[in-house]
Amino acid sequence: MKSIDTLTPCPCGNPAGYSQCCGPLHDGAIAATPEQLMRSRYSAYVLKREDYLLASWHADSRPASLRLAAQQPPPTWLGLEVRRQQTVDDSHAIVEFVARYRLGGGRAQRQHETSRFVRVDDRWYYLDGELKS
Repeated sequence: MKSIDTLTPCPCGNPAGYSQCCGPLHDGAIAATPEQLMRSRYSAYVLKREDYLLASWHADSRPASLRLAAQQPPPTWLGLEVRRQQTVDDSHAIVEFVARYRLGGGRAQRQHETSRFVRVDDRWYYLDGELKS
C-alpha cells in the first residue's frame, strides 16, 4: 500500500508524486540533471520554499531574498511545460520552460523562460534566465 505522501501530486506535474520527484530534492538530495533542478524549483515556488530556491541558486546571481510570503496577491501556479533541455558542456546547460499562473482572480498568465544552469562540485545550480514574450 502506498503512503499518503506518495499519493500527493508533484507540483511539477510528474505522475510519480511529490515524495518520488521533487520532495527528496527539497529535503537535500542532489538533482541529477538541470531539468530535474528546474522542475524542483518550480515546485518550490508553488510550495513557497524560498529556502530551497535560494540554496539552488548560484551564489554569483542569487538575490538576498525573494520575499515570496509578501507577494500580493500570491500567484496560483497552474502548470509547467518543459520545452527543451540542452547540454552546453559538462558544466553548463539550458532549460526552456513555460510556467502558467494566475494572480488573484485574473486571467491565466505565462512565464516563458530560457534558464541557464551551471554545475559546481557535481551539483547543478540555477544561474539566470531570459524571459521570452
